Amino acid sequence: MQLLACNLLPHGYWFYVTGYIPEGKDPRLVDAKLIKKYDAALERSQRHRRKRAGYANIRYLRLDRFFVLLATHGRHAFFEEEGPCIRDFRHVPLRIGGYSISYRRGGRTREKAIDRRWHSHVAIDRRRFVELQAYFSEQAVRLSADRLALEFYWLPFVPYAPVRRQMFRCLRSVNRIRKQAGKSPLPYKVLPLRRRTVRPFEPVGSKDQSVGDLRKVV
Repeated sequence: MQLLACNLLPHGYWFYVTGYIPEGKDPRLVDAKLIKKYDAALERSQRHRRKRAGYANIRYLRLDRFFVLLATHGRHAFFEEEGPCIRDFRHVPLRIGGYSISYRRGGRTREKAIDRRWHSHVAIDRRRFVELQAYFSEQAVRLSADRLALEFYWLPFVPYAPVRRQMFRCLRSVNRIRKQAGKSPLPYKVLPLRRRTVRPFEPVGSKDQSVGDLRKVV
Protein backbone atom coordinates (compact mmCIF):
# COMPACT_ATOMS: atom_id res chain seq x y z
CA MET A 1 0.00 0.00 0.00
CA GLN A 2 2.84 2.36 0.80
CA LEU A 3 4.41 1.70 -2.60
CA LEU A 4 1.09 2.30 -4.33
CA ALA A 5 0.12 5.46 -2.42
CA CYS A 6 3.52 7.12 -2.12
CA ASN A 7 5.31 6.04 -5.28
CA LEU A 8 2.98 4.91 -8.05
CA LEU A 9 -0.16 7.08 -7.83
CA PRO A 10 1.82 10.36 -7.73
CA HIS A 11 3.62 9.22 -10.90
CA GLY A 12 0.48 8.73 -12.94
CA TYR A 13 -0.37 5.06 -12.38
CA TRP A 14 -4.08 5.83 -12.18
CA PHE A 15 -5.63 3.00 -14.22
CA TYR A 16 -5.94 -0.43 -12.69
CA VAL A 17 -7.46 -3.87 -12.79
CA THR A 18 -7.52 -6.36 -9.96
CA GLY A 19 -7.56 -10.11 -9.80
CA TYR A 20 -7.30 -13.07 -7.47
CA ILE A 21 -5.15 -16.14 -8.07
CA PRO A 22 -7.20 -19.28 -7.30
CA GLU A 23 -6.01 -21.86 -4.84
CA GLY A 24 -4.09 -24.57 -6.60
CA LYS A 25 -2.30 -22.17 -8.95
CA ASP A 26 1.29 -21.18 -8.30
CA PRO A 27 1.27 -17.37 -7.81
CA ARG A 28 4.84 -17.13 -9.10
CA LEU A 29 3.81 -18.59 -12.44
CA VAL A 30 0.96 -16.09 -12.69
CA ASP A 31 3.40 -13.31 -11.78
CA ALA A 32 5.78 -14.30 -14.55
CA LYS A 33 2.97 -14.63 -17.11
CA LEU A 34 1.47 -11.19 -16.43
CA ILE A 35 4.81 -9.44 -16.14
CA LYS A 36 5.93 -10.84 -19.49
CA LYS A 37 2.58 -10.18 -21.17
CA TYR A 38 2.49 -6.50 -20.22
CA ASP A 39 6.23 -5.69 -20.00
CA ALA A 40 5.80 -4.81 -16.33
CA ALA A 41 9.44 -5.25 -15.33
CA LEU A 42 11.13 -2.52 -17.37
CA GLU A 43 14.04 -0.52 -16.02
CA ARG A 44 13.45 3.12 -15.08
CA SER A 45 15.28 4.39 -18.15
CA GLN A 46 13.11 2.21 -20.39
CA ARG A 47 9.95 3.52 -18.73
CA HIS A 48 11.11 7.10 -19.30
CA ARG A 49 11.71 6.43 -22.99
CA ARG A 50 8.28 4.83 -23.35
CA LYS A 51 6.62 7.77 -21.64
CA ARG A 52 8.33 10.29 -23.93
CA ALA A 53 7.20 8.25 -26.95
CA GLY A 54 3.56 8.31 -25.80
CA TYR A 55 3.37 4.73 -24.53
CA ALA A 56 1.91 3.66 -21.21
CA ASN A 57 3.93 1.95 -18.49
CA ILE A 58 2.64 -0.98 -16.45
CA ARG A 59 3.40 -2.04 -12.88
CA TYR A 60 2.35 -5.21 -11.12
CA LEU A 61 1.71 -5.67 -7.39
CA ARG A 62 0.65 -8.77 -5.53
CA LEU A 63 -0.36 -9.28 -1.89
CA ASP A 64 -0.76 -12.99 -1.17
CA ARG A 65 -3.16 -14.06 -3.97
CA PHE A 66 -4.63 -10.64 -4.69
CA PHE A 67 -2.94 -8.68 -7.48
CA VAL A 68 -3.22 -5.27 -9.11
CA LEU A 69 -2.07 -4.25 -12.58
CA LEU A 70 -1.53 -0.49 -12.89
CA ALA A 71 -1.04 1.66 -15.97
CA THR A 72 -0.20 5.24 -16.86
CA HIS A 73 -1.66 7.25 -19.75
CA GLY A 74 -0.55 6.20 -23.22
CA ARG A 75 -0.78 3.49 -25.84
CA HIS A 76 -0.55 -0.09 -24.60
CA ALA A 77 -2.13 -3.49 -25.25
CA PHE A 78 -3.26 -3.40 -21.60
CA PHE A 79 -6.12 -1.04 -22.50
CA GLU A 80 -7.31 -3.33 -25.28
CA GLU A 81 -6.96 -6.56 -23.32
CA GLU A 82 -8.49 -5.37 -20.04
CA GLY A 83 -10.88 -2.74 -21.50
CA PRO A 84 -14.18 -3.04 -19.55
CA CYS A 85 -12.41 -4.11 -16.33
CA ILE A 86 -10.17 -1.05 -16.08
CA ARG A 87 -10.86 1.37 -13.24
CA ASP A 88 -9.48 4.85 -12.55
CA PHE A 89 -8.23 5.71 -9.04
CA ARG A 90 -9.57 9.25 -9.53
CA HIS A 91 -13.11 7.90 -9.81
CA VAL A 92 -13.23 4.39 -8.33
CA PRO A 93 -11.24 3.68 -5.13
CA LEU A 94 -9.42 0.40 -4.70
CA ARG A 95 -10.84 -1.37 -1.67
CA ILE A 96 -8.56 -3.87 0.01
CA GLY A 97 -7.90 -5.01 3.56
CA GLY A 98 -10.35 -2.57 5.11
CA TYR A 99 -8.84 0.39 3.25
CA SER A 100 -10.11 2.61 0.44
CA ILE A 101 -7.31 3.94 -1.79
CA SER A 102 -7.97 6.71 -4.32
CA TYR A 103 -6.34 9.72 -5.98
CA ARG A 104 -8.08 13.05 -5.56
CA ARG A 105 -7.68 16.77 -5.14
CA GLY A 106 -6.77 18.02 -1.71
CA GLY A 107 -9.26 19.71 0.60
CA ARG A 108 -7.84 22.58 2.62
CA THR A 109 -4.28 23.45 3.52
CA ARG A 110 -3.19 24.24 7.08
CA GLU A 111 -3.72 27.89 6.19
CA LYS A 112 -7.36 27.04 5.24
CA ALA A 113 -6.70 27.75 1.57
CA ILE A 114 -8.13 25.48 -1.14
CA ASP A 115 -5.62 22.80 -2.12
CA ARG A 116 -5.92 22.22 -5.86
CA ARG A 117 -3.15 19.64 -6.06
CA TRP A 118 -3.81 15.93 -6.45
CA HIS A 119 -2.95 13.55 -3.60
CA SER A 120 -3.09 9.87 -2.77
CA HIS A 121 -5.97 9.31 -0.37
CA VAL A 122 -5.77 6.28 1.93
CA ALA A 123 -8.69 5.94 4.33
CA ILE A 124 -10.52 3.24 6.24
CA ASP A 125 -13.19 1.88 3.94
CA ARG A 126 -16.59 3.42 4.73
CA ARG A 127 -18.28 0.14 5.66
CA ARG A 128 -15.40 -0.86 7.92
CA PHE A 129 -15.37 2.58 9.54
CA VAL A 130 -19.10 2.43 10.28
CA GLU A 131 -18.50 -0.95 11.94
CA LEU A 132 -15.67 0.50 14.03
CA GLN A 133 -17.79 3.46 15.13
CA ALA A 134 -20.63 1.15 16.15
CA TYR A 135 -18.27 -1.10 18.09
CA PHE A 136 -16.56 1.72 20.00
CA SER A 137 -19.87 3.45 20.71
CA GLU A 138 -21.19 0.21 22.18
CA GLN A 139 -18.07 -0.33 24.30
CA ALA A 140 -17.58 3.31 25.34
CA VAL A 141 -18.98 2.82 28.85
CA ARG A 142 -18.80 -0.96 29.08
CA LEU A 143 -15.01 -1.17 29.02
CA SER A 144 -12.60 0.46 31.41
CA ALA A 145 -10.62 3.46 30.20
CA ASP A 146 -7.44 1.38 30.10
CA ARG A 147 -9.07 -1.36 28.02
CA LEU A 148 -10.59 1.17 25.62
CA ALA A 149 -7.20 2.82 25.24
CA LEU A 150 -5.71 -0.53 24.22
CA GLU A 151 -8.55 -1.14 21.76
CA PHE A 152 -7.71 2.14 20.05
CA TYR A 153 -3.98 1.52 20.17
CA TRP A 154 -4.41 -1.92 18.55
CA LEU A 155 -6.35 -0.60 15.55
CA PRO A 156 -4.73 -2.36 12.56
CA PHE A 157 -4.61 0.65 10.25
CA VAL A 158 -1.64 2.63 9.01
CA PRO A 159 -2.27 6.24 10.15
CA TYR A 160 -2.26 8.13 6.87
CA ALA A 161 -3.84 11.58 7.23
CA PRO A 162 -7.41 10.50 6.27
CA VAL A 163 -7.14 7.53 8.65
CA ARG A 164 -6.02 9.82 11.46
CA ARG A 165 -9.04 12.05 10.88
CA GLN A 166 -11.31 9.01 11.08
CA MET A 167 -9.64 7.89 14.31
CA PHE A 168 -10.16 11.34 15.83
CA ARG A 169 -13.83 11.26 14.83
CA CYS A 170 -14.26 7.88 16.47
CA LEU A 171 -12.51 8.97 19.66
CA ARG A 172 -14.58 12.17 19.89
CA SER A 173 -17.73 10.08 19.60
CA VAL A 174 -16.56 7.77 22.38
CA ASN A 175 -15.69 10.70 24.63
CA ARG A 176 -19.12 12.27 24.11
CA ILE A 177 -20.76 9.05 25.27
CA ARG A 178 -18.41 8.73 28.24
CA LYS A 179 -19.04 12.36 29.24
CA GLN A 180 -22.80 11.81 29.19
CA ALA A 181 -22.28 8.78 31.44
CA GLY A 182 -20.12 10.77 33.86
CA LYS A 183 -16.92 8.95 32.94
CA SER A 184 -13.52 10.46 32.20
CA PRO A 185 -12.59 11.02 28.53
CA LEU A 186 -9.72 9.29 26.80
CA PRO A 187 -6.72 11.44 25.78
CA TYR A 188 -5.75 11.69 22.12
CA LYS A 189 -2.43 10.01 22.84
CA VAL A 190 -4.21 6.62 22.91
CA LEU A 191 -4.40 6.79 19.09
CA PRO A 192 -1.57 5.20 17.05
CA LEU A 193 -0.80 8.31 14.99
CA ARG A 194 2.78 7.61 13.95
CA ARG A 195 3.22 6.01 10.53
CA ARG A 196 6.17 3.64 10.20
CA THR A 197 7.92 3.48 6.84
CA VAL A 198 8.17 -0.10 5.59
CA ARG A 199 10.35 -1.76 2.97
CA PRO A 200 8.15 -3.72 0.56
CA PHE A 201 11.15 -5.52 -0.94
CA GLU A 202 12.28 -6.98 2.39
CA PRO A 203 12.18 -10.80 2.47
CA VAL A 204 9.13 -12.32 4.15
CA GLY A 205 9.83 -12.68 7.86
CA SER A 206 12.22 -9.73 8.01
CA LYS A 207 11.99 -7.71 11.22
CA ASP A 208 11.09 -4.68 9.08
CA GLN A 209 8.29 -6.48 7.23
CA SER A 210 4.93 -4.78 7.71
CA VAL A 211 1.76 -6.58 8.67
CA GLY A 212 0.80 -8.58 5.59
CA ASP A 213 2.81 -10.65 3.19
CA LEU A 214 3.95 -8.60 0.22
CA ARG A 215 5.53 -11.35 -1.80
CA LYS A 216 5.83 -9.82 -5.22
CA VAL A 217 6.32 -6.22 -6.24
CA VAL A 218 7.40 -5.22 -9.73
